Amino acid sequence: MKLELQDRVAIVTGAAGGIGAATVRRFLAEGAKVLAVDRARDALDALVASLDSKSVRAFVADVSKADEVRGYVDAAVAHFGGVDVMFANAGVEGLVRPLVEFPEAEFDRVLAVNVKGPLLAMQRAAPEMAKRGGGSIVVTASIAGLIGSPGMAAYITSKHALLGLVKTAAIELAAMNVRVNAIAPGPVDNRMMRSLEAQSAPDNPEAVKAGFTAQVPMGRYARNEEIAEMALFLASARSSYSTGAVFVADGGFVTH
Repeated sequence: MKLELQDRVAIVTGAAGGIGAATVRRFLAEGAKVLAVDRARDALDALVASLDSKSVRAFVADVSKADEVRGYVDAAVAHFGGVDVMFANAGVEGLVRPLVEFPEAEFDRVLAVNVKGPLLAMQRAAPEMAKRGGGSIVVTASIAGLIGSPGMAAYITSKHALLGLVKTAAIELAAMNVRVNAIAPGPVDNRMMRSLEAQSAPDNPEAVKAGFTAQVPMGRYARNEEIAEMALFLASARSSYSTGAVFVADGGFVTH
């Protein structure tokens, strides 16, 4: 049986994080060659070493810097011959602060990573995909792009903006046969949620987790691997007629 990403070249940003690492593993299992990108050199090197595969390479980059994005796309082309899948997954949660106290520099940082990072990825990866007949761009958005939430002005704003970018990119890049879709996870059991829980209630983060969990009809956080499965679907030919869409993976959170 043919693997879903056999001989396809994928770039995964935020590869050292929970969703990123799970997706790198899943893509490799389906036959892809993967360039794993992250700022955290030690964690990235540890991930690649644990995989022990010639089909994965590490690349350290800041996704908000145009020259570094150019560097990782060029590296994928040089090492593996092109780009077929771009999983723009890198993101930061930022600080939890009231709107009137939110630091300007922090707002700029969150938008640079969460919005400009995927924009730069699209700009560099799409032309390389076109050379190979097309491809799939997948971005990690969030249900934060569908709702509001107190204390998270930068993160909420960035994810709303990201969904607008996805829809616009889908229209523009369709002529290149490049599809663009977003995954909108709800709470996921990983470092980012631990950070949000701890920032929201330093003395009782477990109460915050319980509160989030109570809003999920399925009664639990997602596993990183479940989001990776959605990324695989969108990267593969199984979603060949889907573009400009937001695929919610939240256990029913936004049904309230």
